[in-house]
Amino acid sequence: MQNKGVIVFLTAIITALCLYYLSFTFVSNGVQQKAEAYATDASGNVDFALRRAYLDSVWREPVYNFLGADYTYQEVKETELGLGLDLQGGMHVTLAVSPVEIVKGIAGNPKDVAFNKSVDDAKEIAKTSDDKFVDLFYAEWQKNSPDKNLSSIFATAANRGKISLETSDSEILDIIDTEIENAIERSFNILRTRIDRFGTSQPNIQRIQGSGRIQIELPGVDNQERVRNLLQGVAKLQFWEVAEVNEFGSSLEAINTAYVADQKSTSSTVETEEESTEPLSEEDSLRKALEEQLSQIDPMNPDAGTSPIFSLLKANYGLVYDVKDTVTINRILKRDEYKAMLPRDIKLLWAVKPQVLEDGTEALELYGIKIPKGSDQAPLEGDVVTDARQVLDQTSRPAVSMQMNAEGARKWRKLTAENIGKRIAVVLDDYVYTAPVVNGEIPTGQSEISGNFTLLEAQDLANILKSGSLPAPTQIVEESIIGPTLGKEALNQGLISMVAGLAIVVLFMVAYYAKGGLIAISALVFNIFFILGILAQLQTSLTLPGIAGIVLTIGMSIDANVLIFERIKEELRNGVGLIAAINAGYNKAFSAILDSNVTTFLTGAILYALGQGPVKGFAIVLMIGIACSFFSAVFITRVIVSWMSKKGDKSNISFATPFAKNALSTLSIDFLGKRKVAYLISTGIIIVGLAIAGINGLKFGVDFTGGRSYIVAFAEPVAASDLKTGLDREFDGSVEVKTYGATNVLKVTTSYLINEDDDASNAEVESKVKEGIATVTGLQFTEDAEDLSTEEFAITGSSKVGATVADDIKASSAEAMVVALIAIFLYILLRFRKWQFSLASIIALIHDTLFVIAAFAIASALGATFEIDQVFIAAVLTVIGYSINDTVIVFDRIRENIENRGTHRLVKVFNDAINQTLGRTLITSFTTLIVVLVLLIFGGEVLRGFSFALLVGILVGTYSSVFIATPIVVDLMKREIDQEEPKESKKLA
Repeated sequence: MQNKGVIVFLTAIITALCLYYLSFTFVSNGVQQKAEAYATDASGNVDFALRRAYLDSVWREPVYNFLGADYTYQEVKETELGLGLDLQGGMHVTLAVSPVEIVKGIAGNPKDVAFNKSVDDAKEIAKTSDDKFVDLFYAEWQKNSPDKNLSSIFATAANRGKISLETSDSEILDIIDTEIENAIERSFNILRTRIDRFGTSQPNIQRIQGSGRIQIELPGVDNQERVRNLLQGVAKLQFWEVAEVNEFGSSLEAINTAYVADQKSTSSTVETEEESTEPLSEEDSLRKALEEQLSQIDPMNPDAGTSPIFSLLKANYGLVYDVKDTVTINRILKRDEYKAMLPRDIKLLWAVKPQVLEDGTEALELYGIKIPKGSDQAPLEGDVVTDARQVLDQTSRPAVSMQMNAEGARKWRKLTAENIGKRIAVVLDDYVYTAPVVNGEIPTGQSEISGNFTLLEAQDLANILKSGSLPAPTQIVEESIIGPTLGKEALNQGLISMVAGLAIVVLFMVAYYAKGGLIAISALVFNIFFILGILAQLQTSLTLPGIAGIVLTIGMSIDANVLIFERIKEELRNGVGLIAAINAGYNKAFSAILDSNVTTFLTGAILYALGQGPVKGFAIVLMIGIACSFFSAVFITRVIVSWMSKKGDKSNISFATPFAKNALSTLSIDFLGKRKVAYLISTGIIIVGLAIAGINGLKFGVDFTGGRSYIVAFAEPVAASDLKTGLDREFDGSVEVKTYGATNVLKVTTSYLINEDDDASNAEVESKVKEGIATVTGLQFTEDAEDLSTEEFAITGSSKVGATVADDIKASSAEAMVVALIAIFLYILLRFRKWQFSLASIIALIHDTLFVIAAFAIASALGATFEIDQVFIAAVLTVIGYSINDTVIVFDRIRENIENRGTHRLVKVFNDAINQTLGRTLITSFTTLIVVLVLLIFGGEVLRGFSFALLVGILVGTYSSVFIATPIVVDLMKREIDQEEPKESKKLA
């Protein structure tokens, strides 16, 4: 074998890297187990807040030593293999979008006293009221300004065409309501965009209906501060001219002098307070500390003294202050009498991050920003930014590159031309990120923000700028740690079932292929190991859709080796020597393996580029899995086989046990003659299934429909998966159950009566939930949540939430699938040179997808109801990947047979190809089905819908490659077949 050394070297390097990265996962799991033990009380309840506190306490502490290098828990978490929300839970955040700023913005931020008082009063009342903010504001407006119409405030130039002085109050209130609703919807979309770029896998984001609140669930989040900044950041980007110190330094000296004089005039008061035995207030303590500090300062020389308030550090370019002095300076500058001493065209802003001075002091720079005359707007605003990404600057430090639109480029060119030799500040949310000196006019809209960023800070800033500014500030009103969507028990069942299924596959492969089976299993182990290691290296979280991708790649990995071994067996039956048979087997199987992997990888790449949510998560694992599968099944096994056959034809290596040596090798079934029967069977099942779905409907999961959520407290832990299974049986509608803050608190969400929104329906759903929980657990409901007995449960909160799979996610998924089908069509056309092959493969994929949906509907009619949820999407995508893999393999043998057919007619060539690949088709399907079947039977109720979809999909994918895809090619090539065959054989066509 050529390049054997390169393969061994690459395998060793990849293995070492995977071991290194996966080691962090084991360490992290150990730390989390300690945290859970710390947070578990005597009753077995796990307090998630206590667990979080423990993890916070070791966040920056070394927890792992690797070859002498210490890693903190933070560094370990950043490197581990993450799990999705469905597998490990995460952080629950409820955000409130403030309508106050929206109302003020619509009105143009007027100075009207009655208006501002009405807004402030309504804001205060809203804290304890369920009424809409607009209604509260209008009630206060009528109190504070009973003789004025709202049009006197809202009829501004910006609202021309919408609001005039003749517009009635009711019409204006409707307009405000609409604007608030639109702002909340824009906030929802922007937040989802930010979260998608944040790097979490399959997050949930839902609107709480009837309010301005948005509910977000992020898997495995540990850096809560980063999440808060990301979710609450308004991202108001501005570019300002910077004033030099000599333009306002005298004003600071005047403020300093006045402040010192004020402090000295109150010194006697401070002395009296010092003699008091009562503790000083925070304000008085601060004043006392300032008095001690200012006693050392000469008011005529503010640079003198040990730590002056407004000192100018000559060694630095601007005004740089010790971080601990900045609170004092801010307090001073907020006072009206000192603020008035500054020039009207100057405002002061701090740098976003401190710099470390030579003596180790952390210091912040204070910038003077020039305000244009007659306006408080920046010369250039961030709404001109069309793209942003994290880059490295000229010194290889993290920075952010921005691209502006035409208007922005024009203003940027003018701004830089007017400030050559001066500084321009890049300001985000009133903090200066950088203030570089302009060396010359910048003619394009390409700019770069550089500063004292970490890599994560630069990535987050780019994400915020790219996704856009929130139309109104958001406030986190609720935070909690939640458990996995599937429940720990369901996960354990699923894991054990998959391991058991793989064990059976190992036994079968060895029993069928002897030593060749061991080689195939070693490739499979390498494949799974590489997938997990690479996911950890890329910091990609593994979710249940991701596991579906792994199941598909397991099938493709085994399939590749089965193809090779069947080819080797075929060569050996023809009397070829062992080494020649091995070489021929790998060479002849290569094109089929390559084509099937490329078509599936192409599908994954398109799904990743265009898809969202579970589609994107599935695509990542699928692409990684295909690359690992191809490398391990083709190259690693070749190295192993080469080593085991180093004695030549006398080597002790076999690829079949006695009973399997000639199995399935002499088949001659007329599949094409039965194609019309197959067409009728498929059409009948699909029509019946879709008709049932049309009449009875399908059971869509909460993530598709939304629902009502209830926080349910128990005295002792309750298994989330058990409660879900029980509630599913109790009433119609999908149910989702997860732990919420502690193992004895569950969040129950149901889609029951989701389309009804009246008080009676709300009461009925809550009553149903109470009855269902009581029936499943045997406990009694109580209103008293403070003192629960072991025989009781209580509902402590409720809300109505929207779907997590929003319309644009559905649209993007559909778009991705259409583009993927077009790409598959073109690739097969390129490789097989006939459009009939391309069209037949697409028809087969559509057939398989409809078949799975029909199977769900028929199962529901027979009493076995399965949900259509996010995981179902991943299962259907797995079916598509599996089906195209099967189809391409058959097509590849057809192509080979056509090239070598001699006088054989096309129909016989097609039939022979199906028969020749049938052994491989059945063995691959059988081994993959074993894993899925064990998961279906023993994986528990929670995973049953997922495994059922995979089971049906694998069966129909195998069936369609034989009875649908290939026969359709024959029918599409009917004219060509008719031209070559005599009339008596046309009946075969």
